[in-house]
Amino acid sequence: MKKSVWLHNIRSVHNVGSIFRTADGAGVDHIYLSGYTPLPIDRFGRARSDMHKIALGAEQSIPWSQLNNIPDDIISLKKAGAQLVCVEQHDDSLPYKEVSLDNNVKERILAVGEETKGFEEKVLSLADSIVEIPMRGVKESLNVSVAFGVVAYQIFT
Repeated sequence: MKKSVWLHNIRSVHNVGSIFRTADGAGVDHIYLSGYTPLPIDRFGRARSDMHKIALGAEQSIPWSQLNNIPDDIISLKKAGAQLVCVEQHDDSLPYKEVSLDNNVKERILAVGEETKGFEEKVLSLADSIVEIPMRGVKESLNVSVAFGVVAYQIFT
């Protein structure tokens, strides 16, 4: 099974770099980037030093691609055998440790969205599973890169 990540509308280059690095540690095979998520290269095709400082080379070792047509690109991936797991606080979410995953899929895609607003409903409607991390303290959520790491190690390792 191919292990993939989808980052949609992540604003911070530091969060993206951190997710690349954590994805490498969790054995991720591919990262999809969409919306205004910063790419590992700038608009001139040069490597981004600000991302490299955080990712420490994982942005070069993990293959990545850009999705330009959401939701159609996700629908195509699902038709090709992908299972989409979105990390999101939502009425339909389950605690991440309780999600039932199909290990017979061709690809599992773990998706995280915009740092403060998360995913749009039209994207969540495509998810096979929506998972969240139960919060025990005063804060309502974790940083997106931290949340990604918690869930990635649960579903990929």
